[in-house]
Amino acid sequence: MPWGDVGTEAVKTIEIYAIETGLIKPGDDVLGIVLDAMGRVGLEVRDGDILALATKAVSTAMGAIVDLSEVRPSKNARDLAEAASLEAEFVELVLREADEIYGGVEGALLTLKSGIMAINAGVDHKNVGIGRAALWPPDPQAVADSLRRGAFERTGKRIGVILVDSRITPLRRGTVGLAVAASGFEPVEDCRGRPDIYGRPLRMTWMAIADDLACAAHLAMGETDRLTPAALIRGAPIRLSESADGGSIKIGPEDCVFMRAILGQGPRPRPDRP
Repeated sequence: MPWGDVGTEAVKTIEIYAIETGLIKPGDDVLGIVLDAMGRVGLEVRDGDILALATKAVSTAMGAIVDLSEVRPSKNARDLAEAASLEAEFVELVLREADEIYGGVEGALLTLKSGIMAINAGVDHKNVGIGRAALWPPDPQAVADSLRRGAFERTGKRIGVILVDSRITPLRRGTVGLAVAASGFEPVEDCRGRPDIYGRPLRMTWMAIADDLACAAHLAMGETDRLTPAALIRGAPIRLSESADGGSIKIGPEDCVFMRAILGQGPRPRPDRP
């Protein structure tokens, strides 16, 4: 996947390796399993690499899996489940995990979870066994930071870590990757003030580096039964930083065009940003 100007020294290559680990189980050392799987195929971690891990694998290893038979749904959950054609126990988990619920369609509820617009607040049936559901890891940013530090302790290499889940986008069919948390590199790049190809300064553009990489990792890992819950990304145009603010990838509802439309709020005047 080349980027840069063809025929100049700026040409680089981004490499993405899907990592097959076998089944991740509660209590497993997910980082150790991924590093061992890489070693078996001769893949070593290098400075500047990005290790992308599926949130489901991390949640499973951390025990963030719920047996739906142990969930007692509220009346609100039962009513919402009937409207959305979902199990009441599943919807009860969504109600517990979500900060807000805005509506939905059959089989899916649109929610706000930890500042992220997500389907079903990250609660998911997929790849966790019948009658169970997975939650997002508790405090995903702290988990990503811990995994990055653990990778350095085990390999001596400075890398970035992304926790990847799937998401949908408005009026598009299918899932793409979402960086639930990112650690060890600047997750967004501010392009405001830089010129476009005609020299006009950009006014609003930021590049969502972590989400772009999450999409690439999501494509490599897949969504079905491939047992590849991790991907190594090499050569990405990132800026490593142990002090990078992982939360900078998020914006508040007041600045989000989708959220303001959902809430019935039109454009509002605001002072120019520096």
